[in-house]
Amino acid sequence: MSDEFLKVLRGSAPYVHAHRGRTFVIDFGGSAAEDANFAALMYDVALLTSLGVRVVLVHGARPQIERRLSQAGLRPRMVEEVRVTDSAALACVKDAVGSLRMEIEAVLSTGLASTPMGGARVRVVGGNLITAKPVGVRNGVDHEHTGEVRRVDAAALRAHLERGHIVLLSPVGYSPTGEIFNLPAEEIATAVAGALHADKLVFLHAGPGLKARELELAEAERLGREHGTGGGEEAAAYLASAVQAARSGVPRVHLVSFEADGALLKELYTLDGVGTLVFSDGYDITRFATIDDVGGILALIAPLEQTGMLVSRSREQIELEIDRFLVLVRDGTIIACAALIPYPDEAIGELACVAVHPDYRRQGRADALLKRIERRARAQGLKRLYVLTTHTPHWFLERGFSEAGRAELPPSRRRAYNVERNSKVLIKRL
Repeated sequence: MSDEFLKVLRGSAPYVHAHRGRTFVIDFGGSAAEDANFAALMYDVALLTSLGVRVVLVHGARPQIERRLSQAGLRPRMVEEVRVTDSAALACVKDAVGSLRMEIEAVLSTGLASTPMGGARVRVVGGNLITAKPVGVRNGVDHEHTGEVRRVDAAALRAHLERGHIVLLSPVGYSPTGEIFNLPAEEIATAVAGALHADKLVFLHAGPGLKARELELAEAERLGREHGTGGGEEAAAYLASAVQAARSGVPRVHLVSFEADGALLKELYTLDGVGTLVFSDGYDITRFATIDDVGGILALIAPLEQTGMLVSRSREQIELEIDRFLVLVRDGTIIACAALIPYPDEAIGELACVAVHPDYRRQGRADALLKRIERRARAQGLKRLYVLTTHTPHWFLERGFSEAGRAELPPSRRRAYNVERNSKVLIKRL
């Protein structure tokens, strides 16, 4: 067993814990089902369920429908980018969607010991879970059997998910009068994610994807308006759906290429992923630390303690001082921390244990923590802030600190000063 394998497996552990019991809606088009990597993709979806994720799969069938129309001598009819589905076209839709659904279910039913699905025993369910309504007549054109999502049976979906089933939804819906409607898969996925308050919505697309790894909702909206996505056409098209989903309350929407082997797992179980994340709830969150954060803080500061940049702190010490820490959390992982140790009698506080993960330095995160610490110090009535540093005095000097002598430290801290470290004393007036 290689060290690299151990590193990857251990690195994914926080995400295994964080995702267990969560609900993910995963949408993919018919082109994904025709890709050489499709079986591996479905195996990865099955693995998600083995890791405790509650999965709703939504599949499209556009290329399959186009072929059925061509074979029937029919031409696709689009009006303002909305398909018109007459009775003849609906027959092609039913044929294409039904055939593709069976192929997907067959892949997810694989159970040979020689495959990644060995022993998985995946159960796939579906049904009349989407109630549809007709698009109707628009600009004088009757769209006939083209529909829109009217209602999602969220209660039934949750019941299936609680039993450990994968719910597979096809791009069709049914009306209370017994009609069948052709629906866009991405519309179904967005509606389902909203109705279930899903933790993540994933759009799997063809092509290389967008250049941006993270997009706040406002930035994603701007890119959509300007069409300057810097990625493949299908990813750009999905961006509008991602924005709509984020607006409707889905906190994390991922755009991931299905063409790269293992991309779905890399996106969900590594710190930075391989796709594009559109988020509406703040990806980097700064908050007060809790006792559950002790392990994450220790892991973050250990390399800096080894190099002498930080004074060594025991687990017991951090546990005792945990209420003094602020942490910056990225998708559940602590990537920066800092502590404020107040000396109220002298109206001064110590900025201590400032650490940022190496992958996220020079990106303004330390500045964000410093500002939060300063606000917290002012709220506690402190007038000055000091820091002891051996390696980074210029960083603090550039942010308003000035060199000072040990005599300006609080008496108790002055007595505990480590002469051998010979740390510089820097003070900032608040």
